[in-house]
Parts: sequence; structure tokens; C-alpha cells
Amino acid sequence: MGGDRAMGRDELLKFVRGAAVIIPWVSERVDAAVLEAAGPQLRAVCNYAVGVDNIDLAACKARGVIVTNTPNAVTEGTADMAWALILGVARRIVEADRFARSPEYAARGPLGPTEFVGLDLTGKTILIVGGGRIGFAVAMRSQGWGMRVLYVARGKHWEFELAPLAAQRVALEEGLPQADVVSIHVPLNDQTRRLIDAKALSRMKPSAILINTARGPIVDEQALVDALKAKRLHGAGLDVFEREPVVHPDLLGMANVILTPHIGSAAARYRVMMTEMALDNARAVLAGVEPPNRVV
Repeated sequence: MGGDRAMGRDELLKFVRGAAVIIPWVSERVDAAVLEAAGPQLRAVCNYAVGVDNIDLAACKARGVIVTNTPNAVTEGTADMAWALILGVARRIVEADRFARSPEYAARGPLGPTEFVGLDLTGKTILIVGGGRIGFAVAMRSQGWGMRVLYVARGKHWEFELAPLAAQRVALEEGLPQADVVSIHVPLNDQTRRLIDAKALSRMKPSAILINTARGPIVDEQALVDALKAKRLHGAGLDVFEREPVVHPDLLGMANVILTPHIGSAAARYRVMMTEMALDNARAVLAGVEPPNRVV
């Protein structure tokens, strides 16, 4: 990273020349061309993110370049963001805020009992897609609403299954029809790309909410648009996008969709933690010792 904003491709290729360690932001793609531009002295890519889908791991491994990430630091902030989106969509917060700011509110007078009615979450079912730290943190927050928790993961996670969650592990196709809220927390890879496609969306309740704070390409955005237009979903909250930073144009005008620009970990405390973690990884590599958060 060279400053407050992500670098463009040409700028990044120039910036990394002669670097011993690269600390990229999540939207800065580090591939063979970047490694070549850096030069043979490059020792590590210390990602400023928990996900490493922006890094060509095979290319790094082939060159003997260490890759690290920043787990844990993003967990609480992203879980908070997921719940902000859940509540915002369920209770139509953004839509209501726009109305309250408009001249129409004063002109119409006080609302009637059937206007801006949202969804109740108490005692409902949340499906956590992914059994990692962030998914667990989101599930724990659901206990404030007494929600039933289902989760999708490759294997059993006892922290989900024991008290207080007492969650049940299910297959995705089994959990989708039961869920009132579906919250995505899997990494982006070949298996999860477009995991939530038209077929998956067709299994969800028309009253359900889809939340994505993981990676945009996990959701087929056109299929989501089609489902929302057909009123096969209550709404969606998206912090990430399939062609980020480009947002599907049809999503922009939908009142039942909340869009945020990939700010899941953007709380001051957690950005400080991410910075410290990335620097700890870099220092370890430069000192010739094993970094704390090695991926490759």
C-alpha cells in the first residue's frame, strides 16, 4: 500500500520495484507480473487482509516468496458490519432515513400503522455459510435475538455446536429453505465462486434476507437482481460486489438493498490491529524467523 487509497495497476508495478516485502491492500492484485516487477530480492507479501484471493499463491510459492495475512483483526468489525446490514435491511433503515430527510414526510404528516413495516428477527433462523471466526462471531451476536443457528462448513465445528449456540451443521441446500437470514462468511476460491447462484437463491424463502460481507464473486449478482425483482427475497445487504468497485446498476435503485463499499473491517481499532499484525509479519520475515500468520 502506498497511501490512503488502493494503487492502480501501473502505479503498483512501479511502486514495488526493489522491495523486500510488499504489504498490499485487499484490492491490489499481486500476481506473477508484480512479483517480477519487485525483483528477486522480494521475500514476502504480507497481505493487509484476512482473505488472500488477491494474491497468486502458486506464483509466490514457486518463487519462494512467503505470504501472510491478518486473521482475527478483521473478525469483530466484519461481524458488526454483517449485523448492521441485517438490521438495516430487516427494519428498512436506509429507506426510512431517506424518507425522513425528504419533504414528503412533513407534507404527508405522521405515518400510519402499516407504513415502513419491516421484519422481526426474534426467534428466527440464521444460516451462517462458513464455519470460521467471522461466521462464529456473527452467530454469537444472533443470540441477542434468540435466533436458531444453522451453519454450513466442510467439517464439524464444536464451537458452533456447543452452548450457547447449540447450532446445527447442515448442507447448503438443506439450510437455505429454513433460513430467515443467510450470512456469507467463506473465502473466495474455485469452490465458492458463485456459490450463491440462481439455484441457491430459488431455495430461499421470499421473506429471507441475504447478507454478503465476504467476497463479491461468491454471489451471482445478476441472479440476485433477478430474485429481488421477482420478489423472491425480502432484501439484501452487500458490503462486497462481484465486479468491485463496480456495482450492478439494477441494485442501485432498489430500496430493499443496502450497499456499502467494502468497509467490513473499517473501524479504527481493527485497522490499527491489522496494521500491527502486517508489520509483525514483515518484521519476522526480515529477521529471518517464522512470521506469526503465514499462509504460504
